[in-house]
Amino acid sequence: MTKATSVSFPDGILSSSQIAHAIDNGVINLASPPLEGQIQPASLDLRLGKRVWRIRASFLPGHGVSVAEKLKTIAMHEIDLTQDAVLEKGCVYIAELEESLNLPDGLSGFANPKSSTGRLDVFTRMITDGATEFESAAPGYQGPLYAEISPRTFSILVRRGSRLSQLRFRQGASKIDDTDMQRLQDEIGLVHGGGLNGADIRDGVPLSVDLSGQANPDLPGLIGWRARKHAGMIDVDRPKTYPVAAFWEKVTTSDLSGGGLVLNPDEFYILVSRECVTVPQNYAAEMSAYDTRVGEFRAHYAGFFDPGFGMAQLGAGTTRAVLEVRSHDVPFLIEEGQTVCRLVYEPLSETPEVLYGSSGSGSNYQAQGLQLAKHFLPPEKE
Repeated sequence: MTKATSVSFPDGILSSSQIAHAIDNGVINLASPPLEGQIQPASLDLRLGKRVWRIRASFLPGHGVSVAEKLKTIAMHEIDLTQDAVLEKGCVYIAELEESLNLPDGLSGFANPKSSTGRLDVFTRMITDGATEFESAAPGYQGPLYAEISPRTFSILVRRGSRLSQLRFRQGASKIDDTDMQRLQDEIGLVHGGGLNGADIRDGVPLSVDLSGQANPDLPGLIGWRARKHAGMIDVDRPKTYPVAAFWEKVTTSDLSGGGLVLNPDEFYILVSRECVTVPQNYAAEMSAYDTRVGEFRAHYAGFFDPGFGMAQLGAGTTRAVLEVRSHDVPFLIEEGQTVCRLVYEPLSETPEVLYGSSGSGSNYQAQGLQLAKHFLPPEKE
């Protein structure tokens, strides 16, 4: 594979038109034609390929070792994804992806689960050949992409072309510092509402949890959802199909005690931010990684927020962030207004032609409150 040295972009996160240009010029290679909606305003959906392997344990291949080589020693059996396949909860899999990369120097990739994937408690991480860390493709990387997949609560039905994760591309060093984020907060209001009295911006803009029960006016008193441990299987490619009550239990204000909500160990919750979130049209945002300093729980799986998310100009000035929360080891008391994660904003290389939530964008979570994955029927209609 010849490195794509002739393709260059201004510094920043690549937008949809630049991603399309990268595909046309061989920076991103596709094993099959792209699907409608696969190119998002600031990311590319990654599709499962023809094969997935059940493996004994999660792994990183390490310097000089390919994923294929590692699979020879750790794979238990191979599954054909040209037909429907069940990925069982509690098991770990490695799937080949339809997309591969031929990155020029200076252009890197970093991945995250799609929002709907995280809300199903499906843990997925991108892996490259020679990787020493998950979710990243180093500048100049040439080779295939794989996804580690581990359903935690619900078994899932997948097939070739199913989209569980998404990939962003960064030209150069595009991240902005806390001073610039404070300026954006003052000028635009990156996060607002919820009784916020000035954002404490340190390594990102803080988000706190809402336990007031006011995020969904149609379901007063609802503060979250707790996944049922022995529910059925979910087809990841069937939206608006499954009844909520078969998979989720309501968590309401009556469940509060000791000044907050007690998270049970190894149970999965969907909660919502107290603040509303805005991502300007020339920026993208990512929810920062889990930090043990804020408590013994994981605050999210899916972390990408596209340009246009929550913009009042698009009729979405009250869009909140949904939080996928899992406590570890011990019960943990989470309280109203407690910071649980941070948003880091990055400038785009160019403003995308279509913003998240605009007509034709295929957005599922614009103007959301406490919202489950797109696979479920509206709970008020059950």
